[in-house]
Amino acid sequence: MERLVDIGGATHVAFDGLTTERLSQIGATNVVRASDRLVVGPSRRNAMEHVRARRAWWDSPEEWDKLYLSDVRWEPPIVLWASASLHERVNLWRTCSWLRHCAVACHDVLVLEFEPVPPSRAASHEALTRPFTCSESVSDHPDEILLDRLDKAQSWSTERYDRAVRLWDSYVDENPLPFVNSCIRGVEGFPELVPLWALLSCFFPRKTADGSLRLSRFDEIVFALLSSEWQTALALAAHPSETRTHLWHLLSCTGDLFLPRRLAQWASHSSSAAVERAPGPKPPNAGYPMLSEVYRLTERGMRLRDEGLDQLTDAPSLPIAGTDAYAASAPWVLLEDGRLARL
Repeated sequence: MERLVDIGGATHVAFDGLTTERLSQIGATNVVRASDRLVVGPSRRNAMEHVRARRAWWDSPEEWDKLYLSDVRWEPPIVLWASASLHERVNLWRTCSWLRHCAVACHDVLVLEFEPVPPSRAASHEALTRPFTCSESVSDHPDEILLDRLDKAQSWSTERYDRAVRLWDSYVDENPLPFVNSCIRGVEGFPELVPLWALLSCFFPRKTADGSLRLSRFDEIVFALLSSEWQTALALAAHPSETRTHLWHLLSCTGDLFLPRRLAQWASHSSSAAVERAPGPKPPNAGYPMLSEVYRLTERGMRLRDEGLDQLTDAPSLPIAGTDAYAASAPWVLLEDGRLARL
């Protein structure tokens, strides 16, 4: 039977490394890897600004994201392989936006959406209790499924493609309210919005009903695991408790290296830091970032944990999409009903 799409003649976009490799193994010759954990760190509307901001954020010479490279050959048909992972869904919107910028017609873009593979019995309980879908990959599926789905590949309607482009545009906007409202209200064809906002909201400072300011959910979890004793980031993540489980649920979406990055931000923030750090058991730049430093909570940190913030800038700012959490220039706080509001 002749295939409707020649896998070797199409341009394929994969949103993780394993899928990139699998597509090459089954015959794809032009695979673009557009892989980045965009749920944390800055995202920008302009492609070159986005690239610079992401490189500075990760501070790494390794390049996972090749979407904007000038030598990419966007030869139709273009096949986008997307799992249910929240990372991949955001990268899917971004890719649709970029292809439109490159004047690629939406009917030349075929979108393949994959549901999560049912977990094995051994992993089923853990998988069922995870609040976020961040670890899924197209490569979880066998080759015959991938090829069968390619045979049935279709383009999105113009309306749905437009909605994806608008979602990316609102995601990178300095004003996060339109995007948050879309998440809360829902957008047809994009069920990922509800869990995505549940995740993103964990990184914004909170305002309680009585008007007091509290740490973000992520920072609160980290501060609950810290103590006056020195600990590595790995020790925090391995702490045997329900709090540690909540931390791992978030790190499964941010990547585990986000933890030492956030601890370092706290340790270098203001002259009276809430977190202190010292050299760890492994030397810096030796490939063990979770063990290269140790941290402990200061008395000020304990007050912030127990009593809350006096002002947003008591905490180091954190770029999220097109805005910043804890920034005086972007005073967004999470209300108890899950909405975002300006302080």
